[in-house]
Amino acid sequence: MRAARILILSFAWAPLAWGTTTVIAAGQVRLELVGDSAGSALVFQEWLQVLGRAGVKNVRIRSATGAVKVGVEVLGTESQPVYVVTGIVRSSDELLLPAGRFRQSDASRLARWLEDLAQHGPQRSGGAEQSAFGLSAAQFEQVRQDLARPVDFATRGMTRDAAVDKIAAQLLSPLQLEAGLRAMLREDTLGEELSGVSSGTALAYVLRPMGSCLVPRPMGGRVAYLVVKAQPDLEVWPVGWEPEGPRQDVLPAAFEFYNVNIQGVSAAQALEAIGKRLDVAVLIDHNALARHGIDPSKVPVSHPAGRTTYSLVLRKILFQARLKSEIRVDEAGTPFLWVSTIKPV
Repeated sequence: MRAARILILSFAWAPLAWGTTTVIAAGQVRLELVGDSAGSALVFQEWLQVLGRAGVKNVRIRSATGAVKVGVEVLGTESQPVYVVTGIVRSSDELLLPAGRFRQSDASRLARWLEDLAQHGPQRSGGAEQSAFGLSAAQFEQVRQDLARPVDFATRGMTRDAAVDKIAAQLLSPLQLEAGLRAMLREDTLGEELSGVSSGTALAYVLRPMGSCLVPRPMGGRVAYLVVKAQPDLEVWPVGWEPEGPRQDVLPAAFEFYNVNIQGVSAAQALEAIGKRLDVAVLIDHNALARHGIDPSKVPVSHPAGRTTYSLVLRKILFQARLKSEIRVDEAGTPFLWVSTIKPV
């Protein structure tokens, strides 16, 4: 297997203006983001645009190899410190930094953290000790293990609020719904089978199409799971995670050769059949599809008869429906297919 090349995106941090006030940084911050160049170039382009709009300037891209560790390194002098922040691009909507996990919608929060780091250094800004959702590292690991519990019942045909309640009953930490959300969740039923998917990924998926989300929070020395209405800059639990290893190792069946012939079926039918063949759940980003007016049950797709891999088949048939897929893993490390639109939301 060829070695994956790595791209490091190096950013020189410039002082930011918030409103009419110019903030003069006490130190310089350099942000180095590491990503696998074997992934889509669109991922890097999207992050460049998002970070640029947030005020990050002087972007430099170079290749590198070797292991990468998230952290903050202090260079320069005491009077002119330089803080080198190393982070990892996990996907087009997940960035791992010492201050936690950031999504594209968190760009302004990320900019504020970098500004605070420049002014106060890693100790006062939280540095590597601060974790996602305001949790300590130990609390975050506790949440990850709790949400790794698999859904052990059939979900297809259930109302969303009933599925949330039944998943919550399996968890160690309590789950609280924001006022008014239960009635909205009760109005819609699930068309997907989430049995076997981990609780965290399942909850995030059930809530997302209804404009709500899962947010772990420390409360009185414990951790609680809050179900709240989604809003800009809110850090939310994601629908799965970017695999840490090569995708060929995560879902090898997708890269094995099979005899394939797809004719006269919809994209939805083809996805269901491929999911069964690969023995993985297929989760669809309904928000993105609705935004672009795509109904996979109404888009015909085809693939000529031949011997190929389902990884290539998915790429070709989904392109016909203006869709794309990626391999993600849930909190237990179980792979699934995440299907979204070619164009970003």
